[in-house]
Amino acid sequence: MRKQAATRQLDVLGVLQKHDKPMTAYAILDHMKLDEPDLAAPTVYRALAALTDQGRAHKLESIKAFVPCRCNHDSSVPVLAICEGCGTVEEHNGTQLLSELSEISAKSKFNAARHIVEIHGQCRRCST
Repeated sequence: MRKQAATRQLDVLGVLQKHDKPMTAYAILDHMKLDEPDLAAPTVYRALAALTDQGRAHKLESIKAFVPCRCNHDSSVPVLAICEGCGTVEEHNGTQLLSELSEISAKSKFNAARHIVEIHGQCRRCST
C-alpha cells in the first residue's frame, strides 16, 4: 500500500532528524529500505524536494546532501556551517544578510527564489 505524500515526507524528515550529519538521498533510501525493501529513489527525491520547498529541510548544494531545518526562516537566511573534518553542520540565522543579498540580486535584476549560505571549514572540535 502506498503512503500519502505528507506521510512519506515525515518519514524522510524523521530519518534526517535522527542523524547528526548530512545525508544523501541514497543514504536516506538505504536507511528506509530496512523497513520498506521495495522503496525507490524517486520517492525519496520527491519527499526531499517537497521538504526543501517547505523549508523543513535544506539541501547542501556543495556536497549534494540534506539536513533538517533547525531554525525558522520565514524572512531570514539560513547560514549552514559545514565542518570538513567531522561532517557536522551547524545552522545559524542570517537575518542580517537578507537585505544585502536582496540588494545584490536586485542590481543584476535577478529574482531570487530562496537564499542559503554555506560556509566550509572546521568546527571547534576539529580545529583544536
